[in-house]
Amino acid sequence: MLFNIHSLEWDKELCEFFEIPMKILPNVRSSSEIYGLMKAGALEGVPISGCLGDQSAALVGQMCFRDGQAKNTYGTGCFLLCNTGRKCVFSEHGLLTTVAYKLGRDKPVYYALEGSVAIAGAVIRWLRDNLGIINSSDEIEKLAKEVGTSYGCYFVPAFSGLYAPYWEPSARGIICGLTQFTNKCHIAFAALEAVCFQTREILDAMNRDCGIPLSHLQVDGGMTNNKILMQLQADILYIPVVKPSMPETTALGAAMAAGAAEGVGVWSLEPEDLSAVTVERFEPQINAEESEIRFSTWKKAVMKSMGWVTAESSESGIL
Repeated sequence: MLFNIHSLEWDKELCEFFEIPMKILPNVRSSSEIYGLMKAGALEGVPISGCLGDQSAALVGQMCFRDGQAKNTYGTGCFLLCNTGRKCVFSEHGLLTTVAYKLGRDKPVYYALEGSVAIAGAVIRWLRDNLGIINSSDEIEKLAKEVGTSYGCYFVPAFSGLYAPYWEPSARGIICGLTQFTNKCHIAFAALEAVCFQTREILDAMNRDCGIPLSHLQVDGGMTNNKILMQLQADILYIPVVKPSMPETTALGAAMAAGAAEGVGVWSLEPEDLSAVTVERFEPQINAEESEIRFSTWKKAVMKSMGWVTAESSESGIL
């Protein structure tokens, strides 16, 4: 909250506002340069030369170096980043503008739009720990596969409000569209759909902000091992979902930045020097009309989740 993403230095006005003396702040460096050497141990003398935050590292690891390329990381939450090139794009649809990376002291800075979903993998944990309908996270795929549909059941996991693009703290989680035939398998399927619908909301916001619809989505993170989730995501976005065979893209991105640093030069990150990676591709398998109907019903459910926490409910301890 102290950094100016335009001038790429600590912001004098913000530091004064928060009463933080600028002289105590560290020097700002790029994402890829030698910061120092290891002092001891088996790696003594090895340069430390790559430094990227989680989501920026995944963007680099997915080789999203071109304007308009995007990746979604599925963890406890979901984090979708779209490379906007050397220009800062300010969102009119609830997304955040951030620095993606600067791969070298004299290299240009690249920016990104970021959208985050609070509850992704966390909804699976909730089904396991709070409802007890699964014993392990892996079981969700088996349950969902048994029914292959949510049977009209929709699950909005707004446990602590809604993040992008709504930013609605008054929302709370709801499961709606229940009938006497609904069982735990349908709720499991609806939980997976919820992750995909939330990603669709962010992707739609990104497409509106950037003006160029994404032709495919690159994915990573622990949840991408769930094939039903990946197929659902392709169906709900109605674009192909592409998963690299190397799942640890965050670690890979940091390593790529470290190895490309001046004075290290183990490899080059120039586009012509990058080799193609092996991927698993999920194509949409439903028609566009069905995809839109499901998404519009989801949005109806989201509207019903809002406004649960009011000043009165807070005072009476209903949170």
